[in-house]
Amino acid sequence: MSIAHLYPGQGSQVVGMGRELYERVPSARELFQQADDLLGFALSQLCFDGPEEQLTDTVNQQPALFVTSMATLAAVQAAGWPAPDFVAGHSLGELSALVAAGSLSFADGLRLVRTRGELMKRAGTEQPGSMAAVLAADPDTVRQACLSAQTETGEVVQIANDNCPGQIVISGGTAAVQAATALLTAAGVKRIVALPITIAAHSPLMASAAGDFAAAVAATPIAPPRVPVIGNTTAAPLTTAEAIRAELTTQLTGSVRWTESMQYLVAQGVDTVVEIGAGDTLQNLMKRIERSVKRVSFGLGTGD
Repeated sequence: MSIAHLYPGQGSQVVGMGRELYERVPSARELFQQADDLLGFALSQLCFDGPEEQLTDTVNQQPALFVTSMATLAAVQAAGWPAPDFVAGHSLGELSALVAAGSLSFADGLRLVRTRGELMKRAGTEQPGSMAAVLAADPDTVRQACLSAQTETGEVVQIANDNCPGQIVISGGTAAVQAATALLTAAGVKRIVALPITIAAHSPLMASAAGDFAAAVAATPIAPPRVPVIGNTTAAPLTTAEAIRAELTTQLTGSVRWTESMQYLVAQGVDTVVEIGAGDTLQNLMKRIERSVKRVSFGLGTGD
């Protein structure tokens, strides 16, 4: 058996996540307490009790999901589950994967996550944009529609996430996203869902955040991973500290190649994936990518 641990990104949060871990697993409780101390506010209570509006704010959502994933990993380790052969994280989850692989300390990872959320929120205020999920369309069709929409509007729009066959997210300027949506509809794509977000994640509109985040990453100690980490933008292992620094910076403006990342794991013989954190989004994506892979959840960030 070859195992990969998968760490979720934004959108997986739910009020109440991590509560049972905190109550039942001492090592998980210590991480929540450490996070509260490092951040200077009760992130744990925000995870457990909300309010949802504050938990959903990207400045809080990102560290909340990161700490819940790390607490879930602590519970997995306390339960004696086998160590993974590979790790990968979706967008924000890549930082969780890097901590799990020993490239970042928990404290440094948390600081980077908090900074990432702050910078992305600022960039979204300075250069607001839109995102939309395109369902049941092939990547080439979506990519061509984005290129045509850029020419038509003069704004940027690109594939932000290739999540699985039939699920692609586009991101960029609002006019360009709307133009791409119209072009895709005209091409016969029947379902496109505008996402309730004003931050154009994984697009060039995050350039100001990427620049400042690069400085934060450069100032952070990073070690080569003890376990192969599959990078979002490369869909290949990150083997050096230099590659990790480049990935963390590029990822803010680059596309998350999740389908290719999971196909890489399957090609390496991975036959079991364990989602470490809140929700089951990544399991569901793997089901669409390679149904034969066994999918395991350690509960919705609760330890169940």
